Amino acid sequence: MAMTIHNRLPEPEILKMEYPLTLELIKMKKERDEEIKKVFTGESDKFLVIIGPCSADNEDSVCDYVSRLAKINDEVKDRLILIPRIYTNKPRTTGAGYKGMLHQPDPMQAPDLYKGIVMIRKMHIRAMNDSGLTAADEMLYPENRSYLDDILSYEAIGARSVENQQHRLTASGMDIPVGMKNPTSGDMSVMLNAIKAAQNPTSFIYRGYNVSTSGNPLAHCILRGYVNSKGECHPNYHYEDMMHLLSVYHPQEFANPAVIVDTNHSNSNKQYKEQIRIAKEVLNNRLHNAELKKMVKGFMIESYLEEGNQPICENMTYGKSITDPCLGWEDTRRLIDTIAEMSV
Repeated sequence: MAMTIHNRLPEPEILKMEYPLTLELIKMKKERDEEIKKVFTGESDKFLVIIGPCSADNEDSVCDYVSRLAKINDEVKDRLILIPRIYTNKPRTTGAGYKGMLHQPDPMQAPDLYKGIVMIRKMHIRAMNDSGLTAADEMLYPENRSYLDDILSYEAIGARSVENQQHRLTASGMDIPVGMKNPTSGDMSVMLNAIKAAQNPTSFIYRGYNVSTSGNPLAHCILRGYVNSKGECHPNYHYEDMMHLLSVYHPQEFANPAVIVDTNHSNSNKQYKEQIRIAKEVLNNRLHNAELKKMVKGFMIESYLEEGNQPICENMTYGKSITDPCLGWEDTRRLIDTIAEMSV
């Protein structure tokens, strides 16, 4: 038999009862959600910075990072909204490699999905308690988001998932912003179709239930660059790319047209230091075009305590990525200050 059933995982409702949010955290999330929503509806001109490690691989270093981020958020909150990336699932193109804390709570140990779903919920709650910030995660597996749907303030759908119907339909039933990345091919129509599907009401099967949705007007696009047929990375954050998107992303067809620019991945060709230059270029373009300023709502940036990345080994450096390379803390601090200065 090709599939072996090991055990039944707890239902999300059971896990939420075992590890509940306090009334204070529920109130804090509601206020954060409303603040972030207003950026996408145009009621607020604050700029979003969705920032953090490529993957959340260690609870202590992730919560340390988020707590440091909270101190900066207090300094820039009149202009920016900082949303920590706490990405607990890691897509793997070939299926090999570290798949994130949900799969492997300890990167050195074998996968343990039960321990993983418990650990990611506890980590997100700890980060909220420590920092007063609510976080972003990737919706890699639509059926798994129910373990965190009372916690997250932002979700992203990746380049390899954006064409999947279950991702699109699940997004239509969410009440927080969900970013649809352009596919790895770079085809903008795929991304726009995903946004349109997510913004429309629908009915489908979800976790064994017959459900209907009202549509999510906060669904929007994330530009992350693309790869051509020769495997070469091409950016799509330049002025001409933005103007093309502006020409096809019509308010008549889409509620709240909005763009988040992913400064890493194929936009930087994973040259993580390039994120600094890319952010500055996009901000300059916003300053010189009112329509772009209205459409580009924020950045997605990969950053951690220590710059670069490292292999999984016995003596790993605390706060250094074990997946894609990230900006280090000092560069992160300076970049956020620059974004605050240039996003007015």
